[in-house]
Amino acid sequence: MEANKILNADILDLIFEDRNKEYGAYNLRKTYNQRILKALIITASIALLALLGSLLAKAFKSKSSNIVQHEITLQEIKEEEKKPDLPPPPPPKPPPPPQVEMAKFTPPKIVKDEEVKEVIQENKELEDKKIDVINQEGIKDDQIAAPSQIDEGKQVIEEKKEDDENKIFEKVEVEASFPGGDGAWRKFLERNLRGDVATENGAPAGTYTVVVQFVVDKEGNVSDVKPLTSHGYGMEDEAVRVIKKGPQWKPAIQNGRNVKAYRRQPITFQIEEQ
Repeated sequence: MEANKILNADILDLIFEDRNKEYGAYNLRKTYNQRILKALIITASIALLALLGSLLAKAFKSKSSNIVQHEITLQEIKEEEKKPDLPPPPPPKPPPPPQVEMAKFTPPKIVKDEEVKEVIQENKELEDKKIDVINQEGIKDDQIAAPSQIDEGKQVIEEKKEDDENKIFEKVEVEASFPGGDGAWRKFLERNLRGDVATENGAPAGTYTVVVQFVVDKEGNVSDVKPLTSHGYGMEDEAVRVIKKGPQWKPAIQNGRNVKAYRRQPITFQIEEQ
């Protein structure tokens, strides 16, 4: 560019001197201010149209809407007077119970044998009547206790015992126990039982459970020891021998007292093949 034109030339012309101005970058930079102005005008126009549309819509809406006012009057509501609840009528009185038939009882009078003039006979009419101080007719009382059994020879009332002193109980509240508990009883059997008895008598291999029953009396003595099984080979005899050898037991308890009771003890013999 000539020197006299440099001062009057645009800066873009200086930048793109001796360059391809038709490429596009020159035109974009040359028309930048015009494009910015167009964009601002278009944006302002759109904003103005939107504002005008909003104002017009509010104006039309205010004209078309009518406000209707209604008057509301509050009235006093009188509460109805509650009537007092009447108490329920009393239940009808039950009819009086029927009178029970009664017989007057004359207490016996103790006199000397010489003053007795006649033999007093047994009055069987009193068996089904209630005894009182007056005679009264009515229904018979079914709840009259039956008379006690009296020995006609001795005139003694026999009292029934709850159970026989020699009764042996099958089931009790607290069973008879070995001194020291079940662990001590197991150790006693293992220490005194000869496990090779069955092998010595030729028992085949297998597991045999021998059950022995015995009685423990009120003092804890063991008696009536007998086997309930019959495997043989000397196993039942050995179990009976060991139980008889044992010390005294703690007796069974029933109704708070010591009683005689049965006790069953299973003992297992295990024979292995040789």
